[in-house]
Amino acid sequence: MTDLLEERFSFIDDIAVVRLAGAMSGQHAIHWVGECLAWARQRRYRRLMVVLTDATGFAAPSLALRVEMIREWAGAAAHEVAVAMVCRPEFIDPQKFGIAVAAGFGMVANVFSDADEALAWLREQP
Repeated sequence: MTDLLEERFSFIDDIAVVRLAGAMSGQHAIHWVGECLAWARQRRYRRLMVVLTDATGFAAPSLALRVEMIREWAGAAAHEVAVAMVCRPEFIDPQKFGIAVAAGFGMVANVFSDADEALAWLREQP
């Protein structure tokens, strides 16, 4: 893990928070989130909030891409990190398909358009 990634993390109580900002490809964003999950797991942080609202340069993922990215993220979390994703509303599937897929992979995850709601949900996670 690079020092640059570590510098992006902050903490609210015992919740690790990381923000992704700027232009990048969708594949780069997916990989970056996986790296953040691995970083949190390796340091034994059980709850992570990933804020993507300021990230640009990619479109909302297709259903197939959602499955692919969740599979990667579930592997990185390894059943040890609960994650709340915060993103723009147009990136959130109305039926939260990605969250259902995450549960299928044994990942505790949720998605929000509001950071306060994400934090409230994470605070409820063990």
